[in-house]
Amino acid sequence: MIELRSTEVPPVDRFGWWCAVTEREMAPTLLSSDRTDDFYASVTILRLGHAIVTAPEFEDMCSTRTSKLIRRSDPEQWWLTLVCAGSMWLEQDGNRARLAPGDLVLESTSRPFRCGIVSNDGELARSITLQIPRQAVPLPDRLLRGHVARAMSSAHGAGALLARFMESLLQTRTTLGQAENARLGTVVSELATLFLTEITGATDIRPTRTRQQAQARQIKHFVRENLARPDLSPSVIASVHHISVRSLHLLFQNEGQSIGQYIRYQRLERCRVDLADPLLSGRTVAQIAARWGFPDAASFNRAFKTAFGMPPGEYRGSLLSR
Repeated sequence: MIELRSTEVPPVDRFGWWCAVTEREMAPTLLSSDRTDDFYASVTILRLGHAIVTAPEFEDMCSTRTSKLIRRSDPEQWWLTLVCAGSMWLEQDGNRARLAPGDLVLESTSRPFRCGIVSNDGELARSITLQIPRQAVPLPDRLLRGHVARAMSSAHGAGALLARFMESLLQTRTTLGQAENARLGTVVSELATLFLTEITGATDIRPTRTRQQAQARQIKHFVRENLARPDLSPSVIASVHHISVRSLHLLFQNEGQSIGQYIRYQRLERCRVDLADPLLSGRTVAQIAARWGFPDAASFNRAFKTAFGMPPGEYRGSLLSR
């Protein structure tokens, strides 16, 4: 969990600070406000595996994401935003929504948009945004794009389930551990998919193979984010993603490699990157290997040579001596 406030920097720097935070934590946009001389904003960020929940509170502002900014950097995400306080408008793909507290709205980081947020009666604008990778949503982009920038209620059905769950994540944020966060990321993504399926009227629109590919991408992302965990194993990965170990092995069988092979190669790749980093030249090969899950130096040397054609010490020397 990350909590940031503009009051941590001098008043004259606060709006620029907020622009940098939104670019780093969400996506590059052009921000404007009438209150740039002393702008107040704060944000809570929960990283839940492949999903991110961002809960900002801020003064009036407008945001524009252009084609040029998209070409510069695109996280390729769908954003589902719950308006909690204040009012908001959003334009994307020819649609325009006017949003009040309790409304949900969908937008894509891969298409230009414009939005404005206005506080009401002296109360700061507040919202909660769920950021999920496009590939993690088992619905076609062409279908979802027809529903961007449209006000959707969180008062009933899957929308109510999703909104209340997003709110509860923030209420319990200080009690959540890393393993719980990863599991909750899977849960909130499934709730988002349920909601999007409901609003689009789609039912199992993607074939099973496509859904399996999306699940495999989620699991690979989890593995890459947790390579340093000594307990990273098929049973842990299966538990986090609410599938059986057998299903996990079958999923990676379809990928052309075992889950163990995938973990091993990703760990070797992290070792290779660290060995090539001059800033880590003070660490021994054994220390780098142990950091990424290879406590036995001899087996690491053999595995590294098999993967990259030379022992790790020789590989490091060939780069750092240049």
